[in-house]
Amino acid sequence: MSENSSSGSRGEQVQTAEREAAKQRILALAEAERIPAEETTRAVPARRWRRGQH
Repeated sequence: MSENSSSGSRGEQVQTAEREAAKQRILALAEAERIPAEETTRAVPARRWRRGQH
């Protein structure tokens, strides 16, 4: 019975490690795709915007 509990514990350790690795991949991907706040809040002058509308 100790074999089953150790293999179950080992399975949980593997799942935890895989979950952590997946989380790190997602965080790395999100950081790579992140747009700095300065770029998203920059205002476009009204004259330049209107020029493109004509």
